[in-house]
Amino acid sequence: MNVGEETSTAGRPRGHELSATGVTVAYDGVDVVHDASLTLRPGEVTVLVGPNGSGKSTLLRTVARLQHPRSATLVIDGDTDGLALTSREFSRHVALLTQGRPTPSGLTVRDVVEFGRYPHRGRWGKADPGGRAAVDRALAMTGVTELAERGAEHLSGGQLQRVWLAGCLAQETGVLLLDEPTTYLDLRYQVELLDLVRDLADEHGIAVGVVLHDLDQAAAVANRIVLLDGGRITADGLPEDVLTPQRLTDTYGIRIEVDTDPLTGRLRTRAIGRHHMRSERLHTTS
Repeated sequence: MNVGEETSTAGRPRGHELSATGVTVAYDGVDVVHDASLTLRPGEVTVLVGPNGSGKSTLLRTVARLQHPRSATLVIDGDTDGLALTSREFSRHVALLTQGRPTPSGLTVRDVVEFGRYPHRGRWGKADPGGRAAVDRALAMTGVTELAERGAEHLSGGQLQRVWLAGCLAQETGVLLLDEPTTYLDLRYQVELLDLVRDLADEHGIAVGVVLHDLDQAAAVANRIVLLDGGRITADGLPEDVLTPQRLTDTYGIRIEVDTDPLTGRLRTRAIGRHHMRSERLHTTS
C-alpha cells in the first residue's frame, strides 16, 4: 500500500511530522482552545481525549486547517510552513475524517472514494495514473469493495463512515487525522478500524491523530495520549502516565478507576456511578 506522498529509496512510503504550537481558537470572541501545542510523529498514533466541550475536536480541525485560529504556528517536517501552503498542497500531506459528513446523493461508493484523489489530479482534472489502484486499495482496506457500485445514499451510517474513511486513505497522505472515527460503527468495525489505524502507523509510518471518547480504545491504540480539559492540554504522554485514576477523576468529574487487563496487559478504565456504589455497599455488607 502506497500511503505517503513521498517514498524512501527503498520504495517504502513515509509519514510526515506535523507540529502545531501556540494554537488559540475563539468562538464569538471567547477562547475555546488556549495556547495548545501538538506534535504528530511518523509511525505514532496520538489520541486526543477529554470531556465534551474540552476542545479536542476543535484542536484537531485547526491542525487540519478547517478551523481558523486566533493564533497558531503549523510546521510540516520541521521546515515547511503549513499555513503558507495552498489547500491542494496541504491536502497532499494531511487528510482529515470529520464528524457528521453529509450523505452523498446520486453518487456511487467508488465516486465518493475517488474524491480523495483530488489533490493528485492537478487543475482541470489532470490525469491521475495511480488513482484507480489507490481507490481499490482504500476500498479493500475499509471492507467496502463489494459496495463500490452501490449508491451512497443507500448505505447505513456505519457503511458510510467506512466509505468516508476510504476516501481519506485514497488521498495517500503522510498525516491522517480522524475525529471520532468509530461513531456509527458496530463493535466489529470499531475494532477493525482501530487495527487499521495501528497498521497505518506501524507498517507505513503514517502520523495519525485521533479524537476518541472511549478511554479503553484510546489506551489500546495510542502511542501517546493528549488529555484536554476546558480547552487546555493538561497531560501529554504515554497512556499509563496520562490515564491515572486521580487525573481522570478530576477531569471528568466522576470517580474513575484504572487497572490492567490480565489477558491483554492493556489499561482499562471504569467509571463509578451511583449504582456501582450501591452494588459495592451491598457486596460489602452481605
